[in-house]
Amino acid sequence: MRKPRYLIIGADYHVTAKINRGEFALESREIKELFLQTVKRAKKKYAFKLKSFVLMDNHIHLLIKPGKGENLSKIMQWILSVFAKRYNKHFNLKGHVWYDRFKSKIIESFQQLISTFEYICNNPVKAEMVESAEEYLYGALWFIRHRLFDLVEPPDLSIKMALTDL
Repeated sequence: MRKPRYLIIGADYHVTAKINRGEFALESREIKELFLQTVKRAKKKYAFKLKSFVLMDNHIHLLIKPGKGENLSKIMQWILSVFAKRYNKHFNLKGHVWYDRFKSKIIESFQQLISTFEYICNNPVKAEMVESAEEYLYGALWFIRHRLFDLVEPPDLSIKMALTDL
């Protein structure tokens, strides 16, 4: 039996999900766009703030804060399952897209929030996909720098402080 997920009302979470078998299912721009469209649809269905994200070729990172009365598990289950259905339909496939349940870590401090934001943004830099995090089209920093706030939230004061370090 699975251990129940520990959730705190009003908390920020660092969420990760890996593609099944370590495949590079998110490698193409078309599929990354499909995932972003799914998250945009989720934002219309559920109240949550997406403070940061990055879509890598074989996994995702989200810094997410469910709204009042919302449940992280329901939000993520919807996003991941709807994306998987759309992905499988696109490629005429069946079966699992995601490796297992998403992982989530509660952000417990201001410093942890900043560290997590920086970690998520710098994933493509560490993977040597880009030289600067703001160059990566499928990360929150690119959206923030271009003032595109239909997916990611405008940065609050704490995030603005982190942006000066990136």
